[in-house]
Amino acid sequence: MTSEPPDPRDVDADPESVARTILLDQLAGRARSRRELADKLAQRHVPDELATRLLDRFEEVGLVDDTAFAHSWVEGRHAARGLAPRALAQELRRKGVADEVAREALDQLGSDELEEAARVLVRKKLRSMERFDDATKTRRLVGMLARKGYSPGMAHRVVKDELGEHEAPSGPDI
Repeated sequence: MTSEPPDPRDVDADPESVARTILLDQLAGRARSRRELADKLAQRHVPDELATRLLDRFEEVGLVDDTAFAHSWVEGRHAARGLAPRALAQELRRKGVADEVAREALDQLGSDELEEAARVLVRKKLRSMERFDDATKTRRLVGMLARKGYSPGMAHRVVKDELGEHEAPSGPDI
């Protein structure tokens, strides 16, 4: 278990060393945006001037890179949770990633890839919805896709297609 670094306000602690330890501890688990790191330093009472200087240095050496962070975040969250650009953009905004950087990262998701992800989500959810009528299934599935950031048009189209395939007979019964 990692022990907490001392408070930078402690008389005996070297504030720069403490701040570096905080940053390295934060980056050990996963990549983080510059603002996430700045917020953590502020929470730990690191002076703003020192925080800015260290964050600039960490950027220079490539340990903090909002562009790489955004690309990695989009790829990972889309693959793991099936999130669409709208939801991913909100997450990146909350993490302090600039809109233009987020837009660039979101552009890596193609429309075919998004539609296939929506279909996978719908098929997975359909398995547990046998007891519901089509109207209820449609409402719940479209709602699920909307919460994941899919456009209403794509959500309705995918749900309609998947319900049609799900209900269609798989072949002649012999």
